[in-house]
Amino acid sequence: MALNDFIGQILTLTVARYAQYGYFLTNGEEDILLHENDTELELREGDEVEVFLYADNHGRATATTTIPEVRVGSYGWAKVSDTKEGLGVFLDIGINKEMLLGEEDLPTKRSVWPTVGDLLYITLRVNRNNRIYVKLATDPIIDEKKVKATRDDFNKNIQGHIYRTAKVGSWIFTAEGYKGFIHESQRVVEPRLGEKVEGRVIDVKEDGTINVSLAPRKQEALGDDAEKVYAYLQMRNGAMPYWDKSMPEDIEERFGMSKGAFKRALGKLMKDGLVYQENGWTYNKTEE
Repeated sequence: MALNDFIGQILTLTVARYAQYGYFLTNGEEDILLHENDTELELREGDEVEVFLYADNHGRATATTTIPEVRVGSYGWAKVSDTKEGLGVFLDIGINKEMLLGEEDLPTKRSVWPTVGDLLYITLRVNRNNRIYVKLATDPIIDEKKVKATRDDFNKNIQGHIYRTAKVGSWIFTAEGYKGFIHESQRVVEPRLGEKVEGRVIDVKEDGTINVSLAPRKQEALGDDAEKVYAYLQMRNGAMPYWDKSMPEDIEERFGMSKGAFKRALGKLMKDGLVYQENGWTYNKTEE
């Protein structure tokens, strides 16, 4: 295979000769330049060296001994280094050439484009002209990488970066490796793609994913049970099909607490003027 076919990948090549600006490496059929700016190694003719191949500004394969985590078929975090209107966002993967995430792969809303310093979870793709581009991690990839949260994570503070954003909400990949969803009602403003955010876990799903709220805690003194009920109510946009006459087994399944504890939590919320009950449902008063 031609060396151009390995752009974006790791390859072991042999030093063919030293040149004015670095070394020429060979696979026995083709030579490729390892520029002196792309290595800190002192090499001799005949040495074998592991390199990462990327395309120069003319689309030609060139080598570096810096092996980035982000490669074709390999995902990792990369920091945004620049944004250019009409082109997209450039990312630093650790080599001398920045990688482009094209404008067509960014959100349509310019306000949620990443800015310098934001982190994106990405891989690389190579087009027919041997140009390397950035590819964002999709939900199936995040599903492969994620760590499952447990009920013990409920109400914990978490931090993470936004990997997908839409009108209905934002998706987060946390420092712990949790995959989470932030409903539009649980964010004061829509976060940028790649932005680092901090919130709290307001629900843990059966598949180990989480729902997250970026809204400030409204009632720090509610107590754990009341906070749990109130967080669930907020996650459901201020309405839930549970009240003080709900069946004990339904309460246990949904909230993991006894009916007595649930009624005390509801009583606390109603006393504080946060909720009211009607026809088998509980509503958030602030949503009226």
